[in-house]
Amino acid sequence: MPLPKTKSASLDLYRKTECRYCLSALPECFLDLGVMPLANSFLTPEEAVQEEFVCPLRLSRCSQCGLVQLADAVPPERMFSNYLYVSSTTQTFQAHFAAYARDARSRILKKKPFFVAVDIGSNDGLLVSCYQKEGMKAVGIEPATNLADQANREGRTTLNDYFGAPAVKRILDDYGPADVASANNVFAHIDDIHGVLRNLTRLLDSEGIFIIEFPYLPAMVEQMLFDLIYHEHLSYISLSPLKVLLESFGLQIFDVEEIASHGGSLRVFVEKKKGGHALSPRVESLLRHEIQKGYNDLVLYQDFSRRVYAVREELTRFVKDVCVRGKTLSGYGAPAKGNTLINFCGFTSRDIAFLVDDNPLKQNRLTPGAHIPVVTKSHLLERPTDYVLILAWNFADEIIRKLESLREKGVQFVIPLPHPKVL
Repeated sequence: MPLPKTKSASLDLYRKTECRYCLSALPECFLDLGVMPLANSFLTPEEAVQEEFVCPLRLSRCSQCGLVQLADAVPPERMFSNYLYVSSTTQTFQAHFAAYARDARSRILKKKPFFVAVDIGSNDGLLVSCYQKEGMKAVGIEPATNLADQANREGRTTLNDYFGAPAVKRILDDYGPADVASANNVFAHIDDIHGVLRNLTRLLDSEGIFIIEFPYLPAMVEQMLFDLIYHEHLSYISLSPLKVLLESFGLQIFDVEEIASHGGSLRVFVEKKKGGHALSPRVESLLRHEIQKGYNDLVLYQDFSRRVYAVREELTRFVKDVCVRGKTLSGYGAPAKGNTLINFCGFTSRDIAFLVDDNPLKQNRLTPGAHIPVVTKSHLLERPTDYVLILAWNFADEIIRKLESLREKGVQFVIPLPHPKVL
């Protein structure tokens, strides 16, 4: 469905012609979600009367290395210069990264007076602070000025920069080689991934470890979590193409862990060749599993595309039925993935009265495209709707606990994917 007040100079302006991993020519797309605004570009009421930037949102699969990726790459400056997602908002991620830092510290092989940890795309510095609590000298690299400034105010040392050669030189000069480098939910956001890996090999100690965490492609496909597709997420990663890419830079995967965040993510542990870590059997096991499940075959992705459109029909039918029955619907959470779902389904404030979000940076703004108002939790508590659609479904348990008083008033909670489910 068309989006209000949006345009792009050219629908092919940012079209990719080659795979960012292996540089082979990209084939035709297997999934097209339409023309969409940027998922984290929340608007003030004054901005909402202006035309929004939009770009096609479509997926292609490299026929050579198998990487699933967006067919269009919006320049990072449009998305990350001023960023409204904040890691520390939820207790779930606070606990997640505290455990992450402890595990990273335990995997360091060298005995040294101090250890250096670098977090790439460090957001508000949550993981940096967790590294610090583990006794490491930690520094973040964050391109969003607002988040880097916030992190530094809170004592979470952060360079306001992209992970390029100047930032690496500064860290090496000030701290020395990194014993731990991490890129969490950011590795998939990077178009020039070759440049990042070249810089990483300069930064990383000979026995250092690089930890990557990202939503795992098989989990997205099997659970129909297609709302994870938006312009920031350039790559949709499975282990097989990642292994090929890393090996081309003299890096090897020595362990993997499947974790629950974002509906199913993969945490990958990487070292330089001869880095000294024992190779976990989980690596080969997961590679075999991907082949057995058909992730090296385009047919699987074509079937996924058909199911995406079927799920959209089911969800829009559910929301329409709520409205026809004279009931009201709001949403909890204004995550980027929620905007993919809202705009793909063509929902507006006539369908979803408002969204609640705990992040002050999003409150009192309007969602991109659909222009649904984002409000505080108190707004919902004072004006409860009959249904609450949990768009931040990865925090559903935490959200429902906070809203237990509404359940007692008869409010029903709805999980949208893989099928609308009333709790």
